Amino acid sequence: MNKERLISEALKPDLDAPPALDAVLGEPMLPSRFRWRGKDLEVAEVLGHWKESGPCTSGGGERYLRKHWFHVRCADGQEMKLYFERQPRSKSTAKSRWWLYTLCENGE
Repeated sequence: MNKERLISEALKPDLDAPPALDAVLGEPMLPSRFRWRGKDLEVAEVLGHWKESGPCTSGGGERYLRKHWFHVRCADGQEMKLYFERQPRSKSTAKSRWWLYTLCENGE
């Protein structure tokens, strides 16, 4: 049985790679390749995608779109849940918008 592991680390998207999904107005383009811990991860299949919203942080009653989530299978068989943050968490992570949330490797 495959086990899902929490990773919660930044991914570096290959912006020259073709998109893994057709572009949708107002949504981030899901690259078909990422770099993580010195290796390339190639998205072979998108198993699902959804959005996460949250309340206004200044006390208003509005809700804002916070994250775009993707459940993908890589070319090597690994499954990942990753997300795109619409707003960076802090100035130090401003360039890190793509995050690997969980990883499920075959045979674990």
